[in-house]
Amino acid sequence: MSSPHPPGALSSVKTVILLNPRGFCAGVVRAIDVVKIAIGVFGPPIFVRKEIVHNRLVVQELGAMGAVFVEELDQVPEGARVIFSAHGISPAVRFQATARNLKVIDATCPLVTKVHLEALKFAREGYTILLIGHRDHDEVIGTLGEAPENTIVISTEEEAAVVEVRNPEKVAYLTQTTLSLDETRSIVATLRLRFPAIQGPPAQDICYATENRQLAVKAVAPLCQLLLVVGSQNSSNSRRMVEVARNAGVKAYLVDDAKDVRPSWLENVETVVVTAGASAPEILVLGLVAALKKLYGFERVEHMDIKDEDVRFSLPPELGQAHGKLISVAS
Repeated sequence: MSSPHPPGALSSVKTVILLNPRGFCAGVVRAIDVVKIAIGVFGPPIFVRKEIVHNRLVVQELGAMGAVFVEELDQVPEGARVIFSAHGISPAVRFQATARNLKVIDATCPLVTKVHLEALKFAREGYTILLIGHRDHDEVIGTLGEAPENTIVISTEEEAAVVEVRNPEKVAYLTQTTLSLDETRSIVATLRLRFPAIQGPPAQDICYATENRQLAVKAVAPLCQLLLVVGSQNSSNSRRMVEVARNAGVKAYLVDDAKDVRPSWLENVETVVVTAGASAPEILVLGLVAALKKLYGFERVEHMDIKDEDVRFSLPPELGQAHGKLISVAS
């Protein structure tokens, strides 16, 4: 690991610190691979319900390859092939796919599927489920759909302080996988005070990539004057990284790419940290770094590795079998 110069150090060279881990997580890699392989195996068009991951460039590139993104299944021709996004879907959507005789490939992240299974378990056992997350996020909508009669979505500590349940002795909580660690910890603490018998998941629902990226931002905060997170505005985990930096007293912004950077952000800044949310491709990071060097006089690029990641997920079975046959024929 290199040793970046903190603000005020002897070196006056303007420095970009590239923070690691950053960018694609295993669930995003898997989801993108699912779309690319499906197009290669079955040919275009391949329909995809919602954005496969929350990144504009990724969606555009897959669209150019033959993916057709739709909001709902009634936009998919009956009998066609459709991919469900990494964020997961409710049983109602699955039922609709069956009714329309669609050929489904499920690219739901396995860590999201874990939360769905936990919701089903708690619901079967008669618990009221307090689902911590953002109501309008695709992942929360999908998880809520597993047990809507048993589930209440709460988004803030204030909501946790007033939520009412049928039986305080039969309460459980689950969380969206891309939340702020600190904020979620506060909400859970409030719930535990109100419902001492509350049950939670065996292991936290916030995914490894979300946790690692937030911890990396915390670690580098004392070294920088500005932090730029590459990610789309609808990317929950990217937005949380910005919040973590700001809570640490660091000026931080979320940018889709280099064009979003405002010159005023960089006034009197000698050290800027660049990182990326879990659905942002590395090419956008490199483009941002190139712009900082060319337009704003940042001469040095240093790397800070906080934690290595080596997580891989297998392909969905309905696609893995077809892909295996294709490789066998090709060889």
